Amino acid sequence: MVITGTAGTLALLHTSPVHVPVFDGLRDRHHPGLVLRHLVDEELLVRAREAGPDAVAGAVAAALATAVADGADAVLCTCSTIGGVAERQAGPLGVPVLRVDRPMAAEAARFRRIVVVAALHSTLEPTVALIAEETGPDPSIVSTAVIEGAWERFEAGDRDGYLDAVAAAVDAAPDTDGSVVVLAQASMADAVERMTTRRPVLASPRPGLAAAAGAVAAARAAAAGA
Repeated sequence: MVITGTAGTLALLHTSPVHVPVFDGLRDRHHPGLVLRHLVDEELLVRAREAGPDAVAGAVAAALATAVADGADAVLCTCSTIGGVAERQAGPLGVPVLRVDRPMAAEAARFRRIVVVAALHSTLEPTVALIAEETGPDPSIVSTAVIEGAWERFEAGDRDGYLDAVAAAVDAAPDTDGSVVVLAQASMADAVERMTTRRPVLASPRPGLAAAAGAVAAARAAAAGA
């Protein structure tokens, strides 16, 4: 394993370039010294939406293998649609492969009622399945909502319109006692600042990056002791 950077190297697999500054900013604030290498492949999400996440398993495996060959201590997939596919590739690679939304799902599992909000239909099934993994034998009550038209704004580069649509949808959703809102896509995180709801709203980038940084530190410690 190639060891670089004072706090190690994390590769991030994105399906949109908008995630790059978000994770760079989080790294600067919370994980200084961690080296980030961004891999952006928008076609992965396009194909996964058309044919299902498993259709891109080979391409995801190839991208992860390239990241490891380039010296990544761990890899973080920031796309919820293909996150499960990425996780399943970890075995042959020899480094941790994480999906950005798992820590968020683990936090959501503490609540009895969960509202999953997404801008893409393709994100709902993987997110709900992940929450079911985290809740275990005593599942929470999960409801879902897709914000129609929001993704079109995202694809058009209308970031403000996209985030406003996400915030408005969350604010308008029925507020049940003991419920939590899960933002299914990393791109939705900044909408939290535009919401007026008082119930908890969970987003994936910050806890996902924290988990990945921990995985990098553990991998480097193990390599140093080998």
